[in-house]
Amino acid sequence: MSKNAKTLAGIVIVIVIAVAAYFGFAQTGSKSASEKTIKDLKVYFVPSKQPDQIVTMTKPLKGLLIKQLKKEGYDVKNVDIKVGTSYEAAGEALASGTADIGFIPGGTYVMYQDGAQVLLTATRSDLNKNFSEANKWNDGKATKAVTKQAATYRSLVIAGPSQKGQQLAKKINSGEKLTWEDVNSAKWGLSSTTSSAGYIYPSLWLNKHFNKTVSDLKNTVTVDSYGSGMARLASGQIDILPTYADARRDFAGMWTTDYKQSQPIWKETNVIGVSQPIYNDTISVSKKSKTMTPEFKKALSKSFIDLAKTKEGKKVIAIYSHEGYVPAKSSDYDGERNAQKLLKETRK
Repeated sequence: MSKNAKTLAGIVIVIVIAVAAYFGFAQTGSKSASEKTIKDLKVYFVPSKQPDQIVTMTKPLKGLLIKQLKKEGYDVKNVDIKVGTSYEAAGEALASGTADIGFIPGGTYVMYQDGAQVLLTATRSDLNKNFSEANKWNDGKATKAVTKQAATYRSLVIAGPSQKGQQLAKKINSGEKLTWEDVNSAKWGLSSTTSSAGYIYPSLWLNKHFNKTVSDLKNTVTVDSYGSGMARLASGQIDILPTYADARRDFAGMWTTDYKQSQPIWKETNVIGVSQPIYNDTISVSKKSKTMTPEFKKALSKSFIDLAKTKEGKKVIAIYSHEGYVPAKSSDYDGERNAQKLLKETRK
């Protein structure tokens, strides 16, 4: 082969390699772009408020989350928001992979931790009342938020305006201790079994004071949301409703309008029991969702943290009284695991 032919052959080889490299790069680039396009993102909420209220207030989340994730390099085509029929339904959706993201309490997360991973924990404004003694909550005045953020909250055992509810409140407010007969003769409204404030921690409270749990109570009904529970409490259908502190702030207006009570909620209800502190709600993701890559989870966490700092975002997350989010780790909820372990032991 002549010198010129060798030179020409070398040039051809270089061109071939360059073209191959170019197309290889282009293919890699388009694959990367494909990986950052998400067709559908499924978000589940637990029904701790009226489901239609949750749907209405969280509707703007679709556009807001798409916008935030766009900043992180992800093109999300659609965000599908659903409210589970129960806390368990939301947990099962995460565990099965039919939901990608879940706004769920710590109790629900721990129950379904084999299929769910906690990403963030919510922060809320602390309250001007945060007492371990029940009667200190009963000054007839509204519980108010303060500027300090809190990572924990309590479960309150609230007695309503029924004759039995008022009887129990009178004992507490006079400094007397309740007996097992007192609480067992009342009709209780209980939330789902994975609800921290509405089931798990009230059971621990009963265990601590009476060596019993909610499974020992003879008069109970299940409430599908705190809203329906408050309605039943107001009407006297139930005497006691365990709820988060202080749920009465969220239902004070409805108490005298929708529920048609003559006196403010702060006059007609009383706290008769207070739980130990409970770690706040989570934003958890499905371990089975193919969408939840390590990179996307990082982007999702940042998006929710940033979203919660905006005026529009604050309106959306206010449905759960969330005010912000901080990174979470599984060990944050060891207290919840211990609570559920004790609960299972007391059921045996």
